Amino acid sequence: MTGHRPVPPHGDRSGEPPGGEPLTVSGGEPLTVRDRYGPSPADQATVLVNEVEGHLLARAELDRARREAQALCARLPWLTGAQAEDVTRHYTEQRLDLTRELLRATIARARELRGEYEARYATLRRGLLRRHAACASAVLVCAVAVGAALSTLPR
Repeated sequence: MTGHRPVPPHGDRSGEPPGGEPLTVSGGEPLTVRDRYGPSPADQATVLVNEVEGHLLARAELDRARREAQALCARLPWLTGAQAEDVTRHYTEQRLDLTRELLRATIARARELRGEYEARYATLRRGLLRRHAACASAVLVCAVAVGAALSTLPR
């Protein structure tokens, strides 16, 4: 995210070179502004905010795990200082590993649900489009029939 974006020639931001033909990427798709100039500052800001939020959440989870480990060690007064540090370290590592596992399982389930919802949405959308097409066809047929009936009536 260097923020450096090339300026198009002659102030043209349309994505077309001065010759008039649009630029394309492999596959013949037209080159978009995003392809040519990179993500917008708003997109870059969103990515940065998400990264900072992720870091803060991870840090909060680490702090929570350490507090839990220290509370456990406080209930075990016979531990020496080195033993308490060792227990704290092991507990924190195990707790963070468990958190990672839970997050991975949540992400996997979210992907499954997204796939299911997208498939269901596509099915519903196709059905809706079919019904709308059938309704539009029925309206058109009725309009033609009414027009034909009116044209055959004596004036």
